[in-house]
Amino acid sequence: MYFLFNSNKMFFLFFLFFSTMISISANSWFGCWIGLEINLLSFIPLISNSNNLLSSEASLKYFLTQSIASMNFLFSILIKMILMKNFEMNIFSSIMINSSLLMKMGSAPFHFWFPNISEGLSWFNNFILMTWQKITPMILLSYYFNMNFLYYIITLNVMIGALGGMNQTSLRKMMAFSSINNLGWMMFSIMISENLWMFYFFMYSFLISIMFFSFFIFNMFFINQLFNNNMNFMIKLNLLINFLSLGGLPPFIGFLPKWIIINFLMINKFYLLTLIMVMSSLIVIYFYIRIIYSCFLFNYTKMKWFKILLKNNYFNFINLISLISITGMIFSTFLFL
Repeated sequence: MYFLFNSNKMFFLFFLFFSTMISISANSWFGCWIGLEINLLSFIPLISNSNNLLSSEASLKYFLTQSIASMNFLFSILIKMILMKNFEMNIFSSIMINSSLLMKMGSAPFHFWFPNISEGLSWFNNFILMTWQKITPMILLSYYFNMNFLYYIITLNVMIGALGGMNQTSLRKMMAFSSINNLGWMMFSIMISENLWMFYFFMYSFLISIMFFSFFIFNMFFINQLFNNNMNFMIKLNLLINFLSLGGLPPFIGFLPKWIIINFLMINKFYLLTLIMVMSSLIVIYFYIRIIYSCFLFNYTKMKWFKILLKNNYFNFINLISLISITGMIFSTFLFL
């Protein structure tokens, strides 16, 4: 809500969207680089807050890591233009360009900055970081990727994303590791086709938007706040449905894009990669269930006087999203008949 009434923030938000359009519609690598730089310089004012030390620290860390990635990207392009007159595929340069784009989107093994920065941001900024900020690097990666290198990166992503979230108590860090895990699936989907990536990305954005919206309404940042809060049972049930859908459990709509990717993996005989990706998804579902478990089963009697009152239209909105999560899978099964 803060963004809607602040003209400066709205200005930078517009440039954030505009810079992505510049990058993905550029016809040269320099145009892509300029779009990435505008994107970086418009996102920093959005996340920095002089009243909050954590967000100021996050904006500084974000600036440093993104600057290193941009320098690496520019250096790779220049080396390629100087040393190789025709832009043919070269292992060294493709790995350099891929690595800088992977660092831009917070992919493993360049993920070191991602959970720390997400810890210092508000839920709205986290949503932008985990969705919109991934569009440009992803599309640029699809133009010029080293397939063998990306197989290792995808495996690292799904494993680190799953294992990293296991011992977290912060919801923001947990969602950051979940985002790293989903990034592995997204990378594979963009290697298959751009339409499949758009579908996966839309589904992922749709599901995390409702989670972040719920956490924003209840002002939650840590797992223990879930069992301190005396919430309506229906809200807890809706949270459970949306979490399981985000984890990719079969009865829910979130499983559909993962199902398509698993189907493709099996047809092309990527059996080991399929096993790793499915097992990592199970671990992610485990730590999602851990959040809901504390929400459902723990109840502080001393907190009974503290009651959350939710506006009716918010509650109806969450109910509608949960209904889509449940019924969506019924319609999606017809696609595979």
